[in-house]
Formats: sequence, C-alpha cells, structure tokens
Amino acid sequence: MQEREEIVVGSLVALMLVIWLGYDFHYAPRFAGGSWGGILAVTGSALMLVPAVYIPIKRLKWVRSRTTRWMSMRTLLALHIYAGVLGPILVILHTGHKFESTLGIALTALTLIVVISGFTGRYLLSRINRAMRQSDTIIKQLQALQEDAGQEIRTASPEQAAELEAFSGFGGAIRRALFRSGDTRNAMASPVSRAVALSDTLADIEYSQRVQTAVKRTFKTWLKLHIVISCSLYLLMILHVWTAIHFGIRWFE
Repeated sequence: MQEREEIVVGSLVALMLVIWLGYDFHYAPRFAGGSWGGILAVTGSALMLVPAVYIPIKRLKWVRSRTTRWMSMRTLLALHIYAGVLGPILVILHTGHKFESTLGIALTALTLIVVISGFTGRYLLSRINRAMRQSDTIIKQLQALQEDAGQEIRTASPEQAAELEAFSGFGGAIRRALFRSGDTRNAMASPVSRAVALSDTLADIEYSQRVQTAVKRTFKTWLKLHIVISCSLYLLMILHVWTAIHFGIRWFE
C-alpha cells in the first residue's frame, strides 16, 4: 500500500518539476491574472492550506483526540501528502511561467523546496525505520546463534575457546580479516570460524544500524526545518494575495 502511495506521489512531484521547468516552452504573462489563472490560484492555495491543518492535529493531543473521532490519522496524513503536492502543481500552473517579481520567484522557490523536502523526508525516513526494524530482528537472531556457538565451543574444547578470545577487540578485527582471507571451506568447517563469521556479520549490521540512527537523528532536525520553511511559505502566500488585491486583481472578470 505504501509502495503504491510512494509511486503515485513521486510521479506527482516529478510532474510538478516538469511543469515548473516549462518556462522554456511556455510563457503567458497575463494568464495569472485572468479567470483561469484565478481559479487555479484559489484552488491551489486552498489545497496548500490543508497541510497546515495537519500540524496542530498531530502535535496537540486534545485536537487529535477530537479529530480522530471522525477521521483517522492515516487518512489525515494521506490528505496532507496529496493536497501538499496537488496544490503546488495548480499554483505553478497559475503563474503562467511568469517568474519576474522577487516575491513570485521566492514563493515558487519555497514551494518547490517544501514539496521536495517533504517527499524526501516522508519516504526516506519510512525506509530507514523499516530497515532499522529488520536490523533489530537480525541482530537478535545473530546474537542467539553467537551465544549458542560460543557455548558449544566452551563445552567441547577450552583450547578453542581461548582461540576464539583472540578474535575479540581491535586486534581481533585485523586477525578476523586475515582469517577470512584463508580457505573458506576449511574455515566454515571449524566451530571457531563459524563464531568468527557470526561476529563479523553482527559487527557489520550493528555499524549499519548506527549509521541509520545518525541519519534518523538528522531527519528530526530536518522536520523542524521543514515546518519553519512551510510557515515562511504561508507568510509569502499571504503577502502575495495582499499585493494582488492591493494593485488590482483581475480574477473572475
């Protein structure tokens, strides 16, 4: 289900970028102020306001408890995502590819940044969470196998147990690398070599999980930045609407 959503939303983001780059092929300086430009502007702006509603619902418990009585958070998140992509598409169409004013350029740039950062963070973070859950499961399985292998070695041969201790620590990492470069068939036939292989695999997965944790921590900072950029976008939208009204609006004539 989520994979299908990711494909659909990714296609919409790609469409938005194609439309934005259309200024090389299409330029209609009076379209934004005309009737169809006004319809696209109002519809797109209304859709872009939907994500702003999602933030207090998600962050404030008393708002969330009242809202989820008639709509689930999953449905609200879907509305947040689709409205947050469809709205910018309509707004960019509304411009008629007339990117001349400083306000218009800033508004378009922030719109693109908000959509792209939101898409990247939403689905990349989801993939990281799935990978971390899978890593947790694999680590537990490997630790159990490692413990069984160590117990087997200690029971069968104290000499092999002492040999296994030589592969621990920083120096052990070098010895494990040299050990792996030997005959794989003979190595895997030895209980010590199986324990070493398990330790190596476990170390690799634990390192990968630490990297994923660091990336996830970075995305928490990204989320705060995404909210700040979104608020800046709404302020520019308000200013844009005010200037359109102040200097004479031609919509719906």
